[in-house]
Amino acid sequence: MAYSDFTLETAIAKLGIATQLAVLFPDLNPVPVPGWLQETLAKRTPLALISEKSRSEFIVAPVLLASRELSHEKLAIYSGQRLDIDPEKGLVGECDFILTLSPPILPLRSPIMTLVEAKKNDVEAGLGQCIAQMVAAQLFNQSSGQSSRPVFGCVTTGEIWQLLQLAASVVSLDERRYYLDDVGSILAVFQRIVAQELSLSG
Repeated sequence: MAYSDFTLETAIAKLGIATQLAVLFPDLNPVPVPGWLQETLAKRTPLALISEKSRSEFIVAPVLLASRELSHEKLAIYSGQRLDIDPEKGLVGECDFILTLSPPILPLRSPIMTLVEAKKNDVEAGLGQCIAQMVAAQLFNQSSGQSSRPVFGCVTTGEIWQLLQLAASVVSLDERRYYLDDVGSILAVFQRIVAQELSLSG
């Protein structure tokens, strides 16, 4: 078993996770969208509709790069990084993206977010995989002495972005979903997460 084998039901049953709905980012205001990102996203159709890989290249990666830029390069982005934590629990495999606040050099240090590209354009189908990766990131951080920190997750089709937060053994699913036509709010979410993590580091 690996991350991609988890459904929401198996993640809850095998990993001892409870889920709830919550407002994760109250009073969120969109941030200005960099001009280069606006131009990139304007060119995305129909290129981004060809495959999951094309959505990753033409939508997801540019949004993450803009988030890194807005964080003054504090946010590191790992694509396709393996996160092998506990084979017996199925917490092994590659992650579509892992975000950290450490320099973007290996070895991986202190993940703050895992991001899953929804297969077959189905956000719900990606929730189990994302939660499993969040649990793995939490265990990774515990081994680094950062057990009290929440771990964030995101499942995205490129057009739709669903945010999650893991604290202890409870996963909170954001009541609000974010959409690419309001990319300023998506960027604001990432900036809120970075700011929160920096405050915990301070």
